[in-house]
Amino acid sequence: MMQRSQIETSFLPAVESPPVEWRIEPGLTDYEHALAFMESRAAAIRDGAASELVWLVEHPPLYTAGTSAQPSDLVDPDRFPVFDAGRGGEYTYHGPGQRVAYVMLDLKRRREDVRAFVAALEAWIIDTLDRFNVRGERREDRVGVWVVRPDRPPMPDGTPAEDKIAAIGIRLRRWVSFHGIAINVEPDLSHFSGIVPCGVTEHGVTSLVDLGLPVTMSDLDVALKASFETVFGPAEITREADSKAG
Repeated sequence: MMQRSQIETSFLPAVESPPVEWRIEPGLTDYEHALAFMESRAAAIRDGAASELVWLVEHPPLYTAGTSAQPSDLVDPDRFPVFDAGRGGEYTYHGPGQRVAYVMLDLKRRREDVRAFVAALEAWIIDTLDRFNVRGERREDRVGVWVVRPDRPPMPDGTPAEDKIAAIGIRLRRWVSFHGIAINVEPDLSHFSGIVPCGVTEHGVTSLVDLGLPVTMSDLDVALKASFETVFGPAEITREADSKAG
């Protein structure tokens, strides 16, 4: 099977498709509201009643369980609320200082290829990090984006230490995607200790600020949009605070 690093990651839409709507939600977004909103919007996209959407949010501190989550990976179940997300993947943490980008795209207008879509999301994150001179890397045996940490002791097998900086978890319904990606800007990294993030025990978690970069959420949002357009095509900011109205 072809490795994800070898997959063509362009996911441009069909000719004459309208721009993807790009929304930035202020404040902290309730997770159950986010789930309900994505379900509704994905159905509307499939029915031709709404445009594609990238929705940028922050959540209050919480843990989410994907469809592959192992109960033993929830180390501290009473620390924060835990939600069954319905997306692929295992346990992850969301909280202030982490940018979550929910990606509601119609893959019928693009490519009906799930592995290529995951590779495209990785390419989007990697290009975004590159704009801050951070080398993000994919790993064939684990989804997400990783950074090598030469400042830390190597692994027992002599390979360099590395930390996860971004997570990916998606769901498709009738070829419309929802859920998406999460990039650590400046979350409280100690909150990841309540779970085994994405089922990976041998590596840590980092953030842009942890790497010594004074990046703001607004800085990241600008880079995210520019990089998104190189992979997925035009996006248009329509409004910044309307999602709670549906």
